[in-house]
Amino acid sequence: MKKRFSILTVVSILVMAFAVFGFTMTAAAEYPDKPVRLTVPYNPGGATDFQARIVTMRAQIHLSQPIVIINKPGAGGMVGWNWIVTSAKKNGYDLFSYNLPHFIAQSIAFPKKARYNIRNFEPIGNWGNDPAILVVAKDSPFNSAKDLIEFAKKNPGKVTCSGAGLYVGHHIALLQLNKSCGVNVKYIPYTGGVPALLGVINGEVKCGFNNTSDAFRSKDRLKLLAIADLSRDSFVPDVPTFKEEGYDIDDTSCNMRGIGAPQGTPPEILKKLADSFMKMCNDKKIQGKMKSTGSGMKVIGRDELKKVWQKKEAFLKEALKGL
Repeated sequence: MKKRFSILTVVSILVMAFAVFGFTMTAAAEYPDKPVRLTVPYNPGGATDFQARIVTMRAQIHLSQPIVIINKPGAGGMVGWNWIVTSAKKNGYDLFSYNLPHFIAQSIAFPKKARYNIRNFEPIGNWGNDPAILVVAKDSPFNSAKDLIEFAKKNPGKVTCSGAGLYVGHHIALLQLNKSCGVNVKYIPYTGGVPALLGVINGEVKCGFNNTSDAFRSKDRLKLLAIADLSRDSFVPDVPTFKEEGYDIDDTSCNMRGIGAPQGTPPEILKKLADSFMKMCNDKKIQGKMKSTGSGMKVIGRDELKKVWQKKEAFLKEALKGL
């Protein structure tokens, strides 16, 4: 009797395992059979939003279904990313755009408010890199980073600087500026890159750190003073780096963008998404559209991106202590 029971038990387990495995494989084979949602945690029209729309504009071809953008702005991305962790479906139909160093820095600085981290987000692929750039309005008296910094030294606390939220790349760039230059420029967080840029143009703040791609598209209404990267940007080649200007500000704040999924999304679906993402990024029409809008591409696949996230988290834990 025991032997028979043992055989029946083993058979039952094998049948159940086959049923689950077979269902998973079938679901992955059929995926996607309806449009996929991509949550962008920033305002429409900003760099993350319009680049996400460009990268996914030919999803119907490369994924067999369209990708629909859903904007959930607020708190420098925190509103949208928290929604992904708490409410998104884990079946491949709820994806999100991420920004580095933003979501990792926030998870370190606000471990209770930011419910996300590199352990409950799954990377799919990275599409771009967008350095932070220091900008002022066209009619500003400042013509260089040195002009602004010298004024800030003589007028402590009187210079205000906009950015897209707390502990986004813009905020980190300003923290580096304050530390390396010995100044006290006050950071004013906005709900996204576009409102932050308009704050500069409209004179609400004296300066701003913003995305190079946004500044490129609005350069007729701005002065671009210095870029927070290790080398000049090809879209704005006349703008010097802070290092060139003699200030110790590196590329820590450079904004990397890509697509991810909530933890728990089936691995077969993640693989299909990762493969389709690479096809999108290699699409000549998508590459041309990105270039025409001043959007630098930095394509990284899923496996390598996992390592990038891990290294970035370890680096930021140390870097933020000093800031």
